[in-house]
Amino acid sequence: MRQQNQLSAFILIGVGLYFLLQQWDLPFLANFSTWPSLFMILGLSLLIHGYLTRDHDKIFPGTILLGLGIHFHAVSVYPEWVEHWSVYAVIIGLAFLLRYQKTKAGLYPGLILLSLGLFILLSMTNSQFSQSVHQLIGWLEDYWPVGLIVFGIYLLFKKR
Repeated sequence: MRQQNQLSAFILIGVGLYFLLQQWDLPFLANFSTWPSLFMILGLSLLIHGYLTRDHDKIFPGTILLGLGIHFHAVSVYPEWVEHWSVYAVIIGLAFLLRYQKTKAGLYPGLILLSLGLFILLSMTNSQFSQSVHQLIGWLEDYWPVGLIVFGIYLLFKKR
């Protein structure tokens, strides 16, 4: 089977299962008859296709669609779920890292976005972490000139 047909097959199977489960109206699956579930189905289809056929260009959009579907579903189901832009940075960072796993491209953007998103999420949700961050920032505000001096000395004595 051609690779393009496989992707279409995965999407049709997922969407068919979605509508079949919606028709059966099972009470424990009622939360999954929403539009974020379609994002999750499309994302999973792209990820499965990308890994099985070694079409690694599908990993990035598949991860983003799956992550957005999980996020939007969790926002509607769990009232304590965080709705903030940093969640999108985490999702995109994970997409870069999963793509890097197969293509060896995008490591630094993935690490930067993932760490930035996690840093913001932790500083919003964990008060002890927030206090530590504020202490660190206060310390940096007090001693940033020392960093300039040390960097200047390094440049002075660095071997060419």
